[in-house]
Amino acid sequence: MIIIKLKPKKEESLLRFHPWVFSGAIQTINGKPSEGELVEVVDNQNNFLAIGHYQIGSIAVRIVTFMKEEINNDFWKNKIKQAYILRCELGLVNPPQNNTFRLIHGEGDNLPGLIVDVYDDTAVLQAHSVGMHMMRETLAKSMVEIVPAVKNVFYKSETTLPFHAPIEKEDGYLIGKANKSFNAIENGLEFSVDWLKGQKTGFFVDQRENRILLEKYSRGKNVLNMFCYTGGFSVYALRGGASLVHSVDSSAKAIELTDKNIRRNFPEATNHQSFAEDAFKFFGDKRADYDLIILDPPAFAKHRDAVRNALKGYKRLNLKALQQIKPNSILFTFSCSQVISRDQFRLAVFSAAAEAKRNVRILHQLSQPADHPINIYHPEGEYLKGLVLYVE
Repeated sequence: MIIIKLKPKKEESLLRFHPWVFSGAIQTINGKPSEGELVEVVDNQNNFLAIGHYQIGSIAVRIVTFMKEEINNDFWKNKIKQAYILRCELGLVNPPQNNTFRLIHGEGDNLPGLIVDVYDDTAVLQAHSVGMHMMRETLAKSMVEIVPAVKNVFYKSETTLPFHAPIEKEDGYLIGKANKSFNAIENGLEFSVDWLKGQKTGFFVDQRENRILLEKYSRGKNVLNMFCYTGGFSVYALRGGASLVHSVDSSAKAIELTDKNIRRNFPEATNHQSFAEDAFKFFGDKRADYDLIILDPPAFAKHRDAVRNALKGYKRLNLKALQQIKPNSILFTFSCSQVISRDQFRLAVFSAAAEAKRNVRILHQLSQPADHPINIYHPEGEYLKGLVLYVE
């Protein structure tokens, strides 16, 4: 195994079990590792630190173990088994009201670079590193062996793998083949999932608990679901007794999925309308007065060099909502940008509130659910930040 030696004092983060080695911390490499190859990391005195997948970029190694052990099929199987045990403990495996959950959440499950969502009998596997891409067949077989419900494994990584990696990036089934269309059941509601062409693995599982909270606030409200995607918040709002629900997304495909999900759950509903329109244009038109608004935009910043512009975007978006929302109303606002901290997001929202001259109070501070666990040694894993605000 190729050995990567770190510069003096650059081992400190690994001694705190942080799962990344940055390229600037490397002193020497005794060979030419291929991208995705397992390498051993040592300190400046050649003391063993960890084993991980090598990759080209600012994050040079993603650590898979801090123990000097053999990385074989049993190693990967045990990792998946531990993740599955946690989901069983959370009560997410096969309850009658829910057939959808996240099985693997990257660093949160000590499998950096790997995301797996389960939809009934199909696991959708997404690799964010070449190392996990190289292991996809082994990982798929292990999932079928460990998770009784999983019969099919679909690989969906064309858009998540490093763009410069010299590998074939083709989505498709690794094991089995499910029906082209599938309905996720979440808290008794049904949603069409398109893991072939949809965003992420086909559905945003991470907002499950936040959607339940929104439902409790929806009775009698005029609701605006901005950046609706498949209409998850809209469906919950209707079940919660909302008087009116408007769903907005710039993607016509998203609006089509939203309308499909509304019809599936509430075929007789006449109090829902959807708009394929840009968020800022919609706010500018001021079509209606809302007393509950959801802002759940896609990540405004995926890299640290985009943080400043992203914070401006969050402030501008929340300002528009705060200027339009009726007095004594509720605003659910989110950021899913990993590089935006909780404090930075809150400051952007607070700045918008001050500029809008609204009196605002925090009712809830939201995060991702338990099947998206945060490794205590990897705070960057807390990507989803949310606030529920009462706007006077």
